[in-house]
Amino acid sequence: MNGYEKVILDNLKKVFAKKNISEIRLKALGEDCVVRPDGVFINEKKEVSPVGIIISLYVQNHLEKEPVFEPFISIREIPHSMLYYNAFHENSERPLIPYVRRIYEKKDYILNKIGSLKKSFSEDTGDFFLVLFPLPKIALKYIFYFEDEEFPASVTCLFSKNAIEFLPLDPLADLAEHTGKKIIEFINE
Repeated sequence: MNGYEKVILDNLKKVFAKKNISEIRLKALGEDCVVRPDGVFINEKKEVSPVGIIISLYVQNHLEKEPVFEPFISIREIPHSMLYYNAFHENSERPLIPYVRRIYEKKDYILNKIGSLKKSFSEDTGDFFLVLFPLPKIALKYIFYFEDEEFPASVTCLFSKNAIEFLPLDPLADLAEHTGKKIIEFINE
């Protein structure tokens, strides 16, 4: 058992001690996920990585609260997050910048794979945006700008208004990083 698996199982012990259920089914980063007392399984494969930790923390809070999506907030608006901003930008936003055009071309595919709601969200500045649901009650809004003669391409990632109620700050930032990796994976399929 690696360290990730121990943390996951400790988290799940708390989850299933409080809930009279044998499993929780959900979509996680666009994949089928089953959470049981013996682990987190994505596409029937046991997840013993940071993604498994994120999901195990999410299921501790996901049933009791309702999501509030708008207004979306930046990481800077989350209390005690300023220490995380540079790492968040480097790991969650910057890696997507070289792919802005390809993301635009495959935006419908990305929305279908990771998940979105059949709901309209307020428009923002930017050339286009995607609202993705890497976990059912947490939305990430990506605002994209194409490169032009004056400015380089850019990406901003925002969180649904009460996302911090479903995950602590560290795993919430990690969720954005893993969502970005999934976006890159999907545009390369």
